[in-house]
Formats: sequence, C-alpha cells, structure tokens
Amino acid sequence: MFEEKLKEFEPVFYPKSIAVIGVSATSLKAGSAWFWSLRSAGFPGPIYPVGISGGRIGEFQIFPNLRLIPGDIDYVIVSTPRQSVLELLDDCAAKNVKVVQFFTAGFSELNAHDGRKLEEQMLEKARRSNIRIIGPNCIGVYCPEYKFSFLMGLLGESGPVGFVSQSGGIATKVVTIGMNRHIRYSKVISFGNGIDLNASDFLQYLAADPKTKAIGAYLEGTRDGARLLNTMKAVAKIKPLVVWKGGRTEAGAQAALSHTGSLATSAAIWSAMLRQAGAIEVHNLEELTDTLLIFQQLKHWRGVNAAIIGGLADGGGGNSVAAGDACMENGLKVPLLTPETRQQLAKLVGDVGNILCNPVDVSQAQFRGLPTLFQAIELIVRDTIVDVVLIQEDVDILLPIYSQKGLEEINQFFIELGKKQHKPIIVVLPPGSAEPQRLQIEQQLLAGNIPVFSSMERAAKALQKFNQHFNQQESK
Repeated sequence: MFEEKLKEFEPVFYPKSIAVIGVSATSLKAGSAWFWSLRSAGFPGPIYPVGISGGRIGEFQIFPNLRLIPGDIDYVIVSTPRQSVLELLDDCAAKNVKVVQFFTAGFSELNAHDGRKLEEQMLEKARRSNIRIIGPNCIGVYCPEYKFSFLMGLLGESGPVGFVSQSGGIATKVVTIGMNRHIRYSKVISFGNGIDLNASDFLQYLAADPKTKAIGAYLEGTRDGARLLNTMKAVAKIKPLVVWKGGRTEAGAQAALSHTGSLATSAAIWSAMLRQAGAIEVHNLEELTDTLLIFQQLKHWRGVNAAIIGGLADGGGGNSVAAGDACMENGLKVPLLTPETRQQLAKLVGDVGNILCNPVDVSQAQFRGLPTLFQAIELIVRDTIVDVVLIQEDVDILLPIYSQKGLEEINQFFIELGKKQHKPIIVVLPPGSAEPQRLQIEQQLLAGNIPVFSSMERAAKALQKFNQHFNQQESK
C-alpha cells in the first residue's frame, strides 16, 4: 500500500541537487545559514547558492537568479520575503524543479484572508508545472542516511523511526532529543502550513518506506479531516503510529492558528479520531519520545508482567513500593515471582533485609559482591512469569558504594544480559546530585540498546503505549 509514494517522494528525501534562495555574500541571512548547513552535513550533490546581489559565499559563486544555474535542480529551499514567491515559482518552472520548500513565513498563519489567497496562487502555479510544495513556513527535511539536514549541519545516526511535524520547532526538538537518547530516525519532515504536501502525504510515504518501522507525528490541525482519518487508519494497520495533537486547549488552539494557520478541532474529537484510526495518542514531548524509543528498541515484544528490581543497594524498599504503584497504574502487572525463584533468591542473598516477591529489593547483595548481585538479577530475568524487567538505578546511592568503575561494570552486565535473552531490560535512572555520572551511565546503556527513563512512571507509560498498539491491532 502507498508504494507509488516511494517514487514520487524520491526528490523530496533524496534530491540529486539543491538550490538555496536568499543567500548573501555580506551578511549571515537565513539562506546563507541553510547553504552552510547543507555543506557541513555533507550533502552528496551540488548545492547552488542564489541571491539577487550575486557575489561569493566563501569560495562559492552566488547566482543572481535561479535560471542562471547551469545544472539541473531537484529541490529548492526558499528563504526570501513572501512578495517574491510567485515570480520565484516561474523561475522554478523554467528550470524543471521538482520540489520547492518554503522556509519563508507570513502566509495564512499571519493573515487568514490575504495569506490564504497568496497560498492558493502559489499552489495554482506549482500544479501547472508539476512542482510539489513543502510549506510554506517550515524547515523541511531531515534524512541522515542521505546527509540532508535542517539542523545546521548536525546529523544523528540513521534508523527505523519516521516523524512528521507541522512545527519546525517540535521537529528540531524531536531530532535533538533523539540524538541524546539514541532514537535513530529514517526521515523527519516539517511541513508547516501544508498547502500542497501535508501530513497525509508524508504519513503515506513513511508507511511505504522500507527503512521506517515506526512513525511519530505532531499535528496542530488539518485542512482535510476525512483524508487524514482514512490515511491514519491505513497507516496504523501497517506500522505503529504515535500522534501528539497540539492545540488541545483554547490557548493552544489560538497559538496553532497563528503558528501554522491550523483550525484546531476539539480535543475530544481528535482523541476519538485517533482511537478510531488505531493511532496511539500522546500528550507531550516526553511521552512522544519515550514511546518512539520503546518502539525502536522492543519491536515485536509482547507482555504485561513486569519484574521490578528496586534496590541494587540501600534504599530499595521505598523505591520498590513507588515503582509497583507506577507500573500498576499504567497497565502493567506486577505478579509474585514463582516460589522456585524466591527460594533460589533466598539461598543466594538471604531473606533478611531483602524483599524477594516482586517488586524485588536485593540490596543486601551489595555485601556479597557483584557476582552475587548479577546472579540474583539473572534469576529474576529467567523467572517464567516475567515478561519485562525494570531496574531502578539510583546513582546518588550506588556511586559511593560501587564507584564509577563499578557502576560501569554493572551496566555492562545489563547490556550483555539484554543481548543474550529476549526479555527487555529497562533501566530507570532518576536525576539527582551526581548528574554528570548519571548522564555518562545513561549514554553507556543507550549505546548498548538498553532503554533508559528518568522515572518509573515514564517507563511504564511507554510500555503501556507499546502494548496498546498490538491490542488495537488484535481487536480489529
């Protein structure tokens, strides 16, 4: 389904050449920043700077007009005032340009009547020349595999997560958070006002894209609700679809109108539409990125029975109680470990000062050395009733006991344990006073494909969203 989008969108995500309109030799305008961003990212094709005054930017000639460029142009980025856009589209038609991305703002999001009229004129010209428009009022494409980036040259590792956003700011945050949390993106698109290519088009493309396994979206509104609903229904049958709807409140809806010109429907209608479509609704940036991380890491895992290890050293009892509440309140079950596992744990670490039922506090293992702690954790993981293991790792408590080197050894054990068996190992690293050490450990775990969350609530909620997708698929 939607395979025709792969060919149609090739010049969007894999253009052979790019022209940047609005480059200046004498000042760092947005167009100049775009040009250097593409250069520093390592875009593989020709990048042509265009600016009415000509001159040079670094060692590169600035063309006064798009028509003067000697080569073919697939993709054009526009960073000039809106008064010039219609004439520019004539130039694009003359050069057989395939895609025009308008970074330029000041259309229907600024003035509903005049701005929308100009958008209609742009669309009419583009369609006469078989040009596709991204935007206006957007930052366009991020495709790390092809070294095509809207992030001033920054590139993360390519991976299986696709993302569609009406907001350039949200697209930027999702990608930069992803770099920090090892969420690897196939393609990200910011489409702004979406007068031509819009959320439905990009969702259809990502559904067909073999390099994308899970899809996220940030949406503020739509100009064609029926098409979007039908698209989301079709996409959610193919791949997990995680949607954050902006503009749920009156204040948010007003901001959406002035941001991308989107008329926001009520939050209840949107929630009902997402449920009907089989999409997974999230309500903020944390939920969105947490859920995308889980879908990237767990793939087709299923399960609700969680083993919670709340104490690797002192202070595990209270953490275990709170963790059990967090999991149960977010759709996970916390069953007793089997009698066999509890008996083996009691022999290994003793039953005085430890809680061995579930949540599990094996903090007394600290007095018997790391090999004993590792044996205890392996016993819990092997328990036949357990589907997933959540480990509370409080660096403030553990660091004085084990030192940074000891903590790195503990976390390397988690990584190796995750590799050799199918049950997910998830680590909760709450913030505290030892923040530099905590961040170092977080990066070690994420690099080893162990999902990390700052709270048990966030981890449990992400797992609940993951299970929700498969439950919805089975109920249809």
